Amino acid sequence: MGITRGKDMLLKLDDGSGSYRVIGGLRTKSFTLSSAAVDVTTAESKGWRELLSCGGLRQVNISGEGVFINDAASDQAQSLFFSGEHGRWQLVIPDYGTLSGPFQLSSLEYTGPTRGETTFRMSLASAGEITFTNGSIA
Repeated sequence: MGITRGKDMLLKLDDGSGSYRVIGGLRTKSFTLSSAAVDVTTAESKGWRELLSCGGLRQVNISGEGVFINDAASDQAQSLFFSGEHGRWQLVIPDYGTLSGPFQLSSLEYTGPTRGETTFRMSLASAGEITFTNGSIA
């Protein structure tokens, strides 16, 4: 991944018709790709740890904070949180690719300072197979 502007990363939510809309004006966002290793070391491993190829659980976690700019997307995110249903989300990272798939909205926080705009913070946890597409889909 080359140098890219953080402001160009987009978090989108499927509106139910297969069209993705930007969830909000995210000021900070991050994502973590992880895979749990499965240790298959035996006495015959000669003192070296051995891991099972393709044996671990993979997961993606996404978090971000900002301001909602789309009332329909804001309402949909709230609905997903309270229903516990999984939404189809996309994280678009310019010059890297797009992560797409089902995610659980695991936390949703609102903050409203007296002299400022209301902001939100959310965390998403992958809830099924996540696909990766090279390039940028805006």
